[in-house]
Amino acid sequence: MLEPSIDKLQTIINSKYTLITLSARRAREIQITKKSQLENPQSVKNVGIALEEIQAGKLTYIASDAKERQ
Repeated sequence: MLEPSIDKLQTIINSKYTLITLSARRAREIQITKKSQLENPQSVKNVGIALEEIQAGKLTYIASDAKERQ
């Protein structure tokens, strides 16, 4: 089972598409830099680490669409 769960993450970021896009971009960045914003991530995979960063509040986004900001 994927941890943190998608349901818990959707309380932070309400769009699945935004959640997936944000975590994928961050996972690529982690792959290149080999650096995480977390001290001891539980996941060994880059996408899991990115999702943990979102859950910890270390990774956020700014909506470019006015509709998402509401």
